[in-house]
Amino acid sequence: MIKKIAVFAMALSFIATAACLAANPHMGTWRLNETKSKIPSEMGKNTTVTYAEAKDEVKVTVDGVDKDGKPTHSVWVGKFDGKTYPVKGNLPYDSVAYKVVNDRTNDITTMKDGKTAWTGRITVAADGKSRTVTINGTDAQGKTFKGKAVYDKE
Repeated sequence: MIKKIAVFAMALSFIATAACLAANPHMGTWRLNETKSKIPSEMGKNTTVTYAEAKDEVKVTVDGVDKDGKPTHSVWVGKFDGKTYPVKGNLPYDSVAYKVVNDRTNDITTMKDGKTAWTGRITVAADGKSRTVTINGTDAQGKTFKGKAVYDKE
């Protein structure tokens, strides 16, 4: 009897975890809506961002172009726990930390060699059809910048 209860509890736990991850409004593929965005010239454009489950972590794949128009690609795997995890790819930063604010909002901090490159807030609209990323940072010349990128869900 105890064995049956343990197996049932474990199965229920897996189902609940899957339901929570599936319900995460950040999951899926997002395309940049350039007409609604205000991206500083100092930054490149992330044209496609995909959030996917990766066991007990999240995998974020980003494709776009840098400030000179050259293609960029990166992959981040980690948790939305506020800790930094490395980014693989050709971006001007080497690690990212995501922190949950609420079920539709995450704060993001990018870092290069342990120093903050830029920070931002990612908010998915209540209808789940778009997300807005607001950013604040300092470029390589020490000039501060702000921007907003709006994405539509595929």
